[in-house]
Amino acid sequence: MLLIPHSKHLLSYQLSSLVAMTKMFIKASCMVALLVVLLTVTVPEVEAVTCGQVVGSVAPCLGYLRNGGNPPPVCCNGIRGLRNQARTTADRKAICNCLKSASSSYRGVSGNNAASLPGKCGVNLPYKISPSTDCNRIQ
Repeated sequence: MLLIPHSKHLLSYQLSSLVAMTKMFIKASCMVALLVVLLTVTVPEVEAVTCGQVVGSVAPCLGYLRNGGNPPPVCCNGIRGLRNQARTTADRKAICNCLKSASSSYRGVSGNNAASLPGKCGVNLPYKISPSTDCNRIQ
């Protein structure tokens, strides 16, 4: 007979522990779910434009940049792609700095051809492709 009251207390203790653990698990699960939702909503995708991408986009333009004439369609597609990648001020500045650096790095590139390239492709860039462009002023 002494075991029965003791068993009731043990069973009651086990049940209350189980209930407490279940409540903690539910709270923890809710916190994790909330954290996942907040991270998904608040963390923007970071897709910074690299100089490698910029150089790759303008590489088909080298013939035009050196010799003038009409830029090939693949060149203009690259220039359009750069304009479309320039979604943020940071992207626009990065692209500008890469173009500026590339325009002075390649031998035989005409500054006039570089400056006129976006217009020849029907693309509006908010700056001139030139070693003298101040990319920090771009918004």
